[in-house]
Parts: sequence; structure tokens; C-alpha cells
Amino acid sequence: MKNLEMINLGNNGPLVSKLGLGCMRMSSVWGSAHQDEAESIATINEALDKGINFLNTGDLLRRRS
Repeated sequence: MKNLEMINLGNNGPLVSKLGLGCMRMSSVWGSAHQDEAESIATINEALDKGINFLNTGDLLRRRS
């Protein structure tokens, strides 16, 4: 990814890669109870090496009031 497009996050937010990495399956919250931590770290490192600096770690399981 030579020319990864960057955008502002929100009106005044930081400059982030337009392509992000979803990290939800890297935890036991979604998927199997056993996660391969080494594989998750390698995936994140590869994304960073490719210029991706937007890692989506949002908690989608928040309780509603």
C-alpha cells in the first residue's frame, strides 16, 4: 500500500488511514473463547507496517439504558 489515503477523523480529529483494521475478533468477546495472541499481534504489526494507523477497537456490547 504505497499511497494509503489519509482522512481527518471528525471535524478536528487526528489524521488516520482511510482503511482501518477491525480488531473485534482478536478478543474472546466475539468468536471463539481462545484467541491466538501472537497472531493478533502479528496482524496489528503488519497493518502498522503498511501504513494503517486506524485500529477499530470499539466496544459494541455496551448496555443500553
